[in-house]
Amino acid sequence: MKNYAFGVDVGGTTVKIGLFSVDGKLLSKDKISTNTADGGVHIVTDIAAKMDSMLADRRINKESVCGVGIGVPGPVMPDGTVNKCVNLGWGIYPVEKELEKACGLPVKAANDANIAALGEAWMGGGKGYSSVVMVTLGTGVGGGIVLNGKILTGFNGAAGEIGHIVVNPSEVEQCNCGLHGCLEQYASATGIIRMGKANNKNPKWKDSPIYNMTKLTGKDVTDGANAKDPLCTAILQRAMTYLGEALATIADVVNPEAILIGGGVSEAGEIVLDMVRKPFEEKAFHACKSTKVLLALLSNDAGIYGGAKLAIDSQE
Repeated sequence: MKNYAFGVDVGGTTVKIGLFSVDGKLLSKDKISTNTADGGVHIVTDIAAKMDSMLADRRINKESVCGVGIGVPGPVMPDGTVNKCVNLGWGIYPVEKELEKACGLPVKAANDANIAALGEAWMGGGKGYSSVVMVTLGTGVGGGIVLNGKILTGFNGAAGEIGHIVVNPSEVEQCNCGLHGCLEQYASATGIIRMGKANNKNPKWKDSPIYNMTKLTGKDVTDGANAKDPLCTAILQRAMTYLGEALATIADVVNPEAILIGGGVSEAGEIVLDMVRKPFEEKAFHACKSTKVLLALLSNDAGIYGGAKLAIDSQE
């Protein structure tokens, strides 16, 4: 019987690995440093060694593991080849084949934001919904789309790049992607800090807790908004208005049952949902206005959950 699956979430500094039962119970998790030396060739062998160690610790035979699902920070082609992961040192890299060779188990790979969405749909904030969109508000803005229980990857693995929807064509500053006015420039923690620094030196806001703050963080702004500070509230509202409008457009295209908001900014809680829902409902097509807008629940474990689900589904 194939009773177990591994979920792996590869980041630029850390690889998270989870061992799951096929019914979704997280049995153990661990992490290793991401070794990007020599073009990242050691990453898959390090992962394989750690998985062997985790199985040995629980006295589980490899023959009872159905496979491995791995999320990587880059687009993944249908054949399991990564189309450049700059942070890992990978160019065009056949991650599925290389990890299968290293660990002796079937492997399925996907973009990290996509497997996070799959994980949340399986055991997190989207549990019970078969079609969800997840947006992650961290240093950047990531996204993943799950339709009828399956990840929507797009033609070349780039579907779900929600952060690079242009929401303000008048923006003069350039996004990291080269465009101007991307959602990521406003709704990410980086974007919120950028807007905060652009406003917090104005004497008009001298009573604000972020007034003249030089080492401003996104949490400073969200904490201020939760404390009803007018400047922080205005900054967060602008960011969430752009997010709500962008999500309305996405809902009009893919018509999900639920939209999940995760990442560091979402830790501000209900204020984020309150600020997103109004612009979402104002801009969404009438048949999409009832889409649930919810907080993600799995935090940093979403990727390993999604990886395990990917592995399980690939064996069905």
